[in-house]
Amino acid sequence: MAATTMFVEVLVIGIGSLSALSGFVIAVAGYENLKGFAPIAGSGLASGMAIAFSYALGILVDRSADTILKSARRSLRRQHFPSNAAYDQARRLVVKFPDLVARADYARSRMRVCRGWFLNSILLVLAVDLLLIRSSFQGRLLFAFLVTVVGVLLAIGFYIAWRSITETGYKKLAQQSQAIQADVPAQQAGAGSSSVAGDVQS
Repeated sequence: MAATTMFVEVLVIGIGSLSALSGFVIAVAGYENLKGFAPIAGSGLASGMAIAFSYALGILVDRSADTILKSARRSLRRQHFPSNAAYDQARRLVVKFPDLVARADYARSRMRVCRGWFLNSILLVLAVDLLLIRSSFQGRLLFAFLVTVVGVLLAIGFYIAWRSITETGYKKLAQQSQAIQADVPAQQAGAGSSSVAGDVQS
């Protein structure tokens, strides 16, 4: 199930990346020069290759977006974990609880999609603007301006969503690990009391 979810995440990111790449190619090569490839592009083989290429692109864009946002991610983590060791310890504690892991995986899934589409939004704006600049219809500059505004707003929205999900994830992990650590001594104390009571009764 986790592998299927990861595949879908990467594919969702990769489809946007492939759309942007296609826009760049059409803008540079020219639509008229590429019309002869239309029958090939519509074939089943091309569709399969597009899915495979989208998946590969999705991995590339996801890793690139993670690198771009690494500084912000580390800053958010430091608000709840003073060191990498503290973060790793918290994850080791929580991984023993499948329900908590499932909820964390769902949050990370949304986070990765937002992270990838933050970068996709920028790439798509650049691709569409380049297509518009290379075209000749009247009003293209105004349309390019509108596309840029919408794309920038989308990128900002995806960034805010990524930041919110990431920050909430670290906060919940810190709270859950603290609760688990606080519960362990209580359980040990309860076990000790039971043992003493058993000794007295015997």
